[in-house]
Amino acid sequence: MSAESTMDKQAAVKEAFWTPKNKRLLSDPFSDDNPITIQVLGVCSALAVTTQLKTAFVMAVSVVIVLVLSNVIISTMRNSIPSRIRMIVQLLVIAGLVILVDQVLKAFAYDVSRQLSVYIGLIITNCIIMGRLEAMAMSSKPSASFLDGLGNGFGYGWILIVVSFFRELFGAGSLFGVQVMPQALYDIGYENNGIMLTSAAAMFIIGVIIWVQRARNPKLVDAS
Repeated sequence: MSAESTMDKQAAVKEAFWTPKNKRLLSDPFSDDNPITIQVLGVCSALAVTTQLKTAFVMAVSVVIVLVLSNVIISTMRNSIPSRIRMIVQLLVIAGLVILVDQVLKAFAYDVSRQLSVYIGLIITNCIIMGRLEAMAMSSKPSASFLDGLGNGFGYGWILIVVSFFRELFGAGSLFGVQVMPQALYDIGYENNGIMLTSAAAMFIIGVIIWVQRARNPKLVDAS
């Protein structure tokens, strides 16, 4: 087989994989179908774990890993899962992955694991994951389910990162635990805004993100 023939086959496979539908599976959760700001799922964790960038980042990565792997696993098993027990099977798969992620965090990032506390365990009942398993993995091929999990995971994650960025910066004057606000500001009377460390501030920031998204994309505005 010639090198040119091999390259043509690789290009054909790539073109077949990167269809407009598959591209939308990755891109839509960032804006038009974001799990937090549009579907209004996973809001509780967005309020609870976003006081620091470090915890928000770890939570986002954990959800991406669990969502992608559970989507692929359930998609692979979808034809052999009885309809009556599908949700039990889904919960078992998610729980196994969450336990694995939790143990890895305790082994390699114990301080962050303690800060996240029960919220890592609550990934098991995260509406985003259960929703994607029902809506996508149970009716789609593993490749499409993989892209869907990746897109929704990152769509969830970027909201957490943005919210935690503003909350930690203005609430504690730091980012990733490192002081970034100049001391000169404090010397002239600047004070950290304690309200930014409350859940109300997180809800306000998410509200601003929703407003910006809808202002830029009129089709997201509900018809009156």
